[in-house]
Amino acid sequence: MAFPDLGLRVRDVQDRIDAAQMRGGRGQTVRLIAVTKTHGPDAVNAAAACGVADVGENKVQEVLDKMQVVAAAVRWHFIGHLQRNKTKAAPHFALIHSLDSMRLADALQAAAAQHDRVQDVLVQVNVAGEEQKSGVAPAEVEALAAHIAGLPSLRVTGVMCMAPYTDDEVTLRHAFSGARAALGTVRAAGHGEAHELSMGMSNDYEVAVEEGATLVRLGTVLFGARN
Repeated sequence: MAFPDLGLRVRDVQDRIDAAQMRGGRGQTVRLIAVTKTHGPDAVNAAAACGVADVGENKVQEVLDKMQVVAAAVRWHFIGHLQRNKTKAAPHFALIHSLDSMRLADALQAAAAQHDRVQDVLVQVNVAGEEQKSGVAPAEVEALAAHIAGLPSLRVTGVMCMAPYTDDEVTLRHAFSGARAALGTVRAAGHGEAHELSMGMSNDYEVAVEEGATLVRLGTVLFGARN
């Protein structure tokens, strides 16, 4: 059996999420996204068997290949940088976490309209200004959100951020509180129903939940080191 201890890991993570929710006192509901990138389809099936209904991938071709063979009914999330020439695949995903430019928004609008659907998206914010990471600068969130408000086939449901990879809690909380502020900006720019905060990975998800995360993206803590 692939990932024989996954059930125990999922339960441990859920317990830690519940405890972090209590500490944070924000009252949000938190969903676990099992990040199955670099693992085979068996990881998706194993996660689903453990009750995890949301899976995240960051490479379009890899996930399209998995979709062909995974029998489990899961919600697919795209969590990586999305190139405009790959946006035709966007309708396969329940949620795109990485909308970070007006040009990408326009391409996603065209793809969604072609399939006569409304595509749920998150605005990715690069709170710490790290050059190696994607995401719009906090100062540019308002303009991007306002632009998307004019695109009828896109629905902004929240914000995504990746905190710096560090054990420093002050740095982490600064990043997560910045994402929370960006969500307020997005809501004020015409997306009043946006409520999702996709933030927190294997090394920092408990702090993220304390700071208001509603979606945590976990791979290593569930499946072990990447292949």
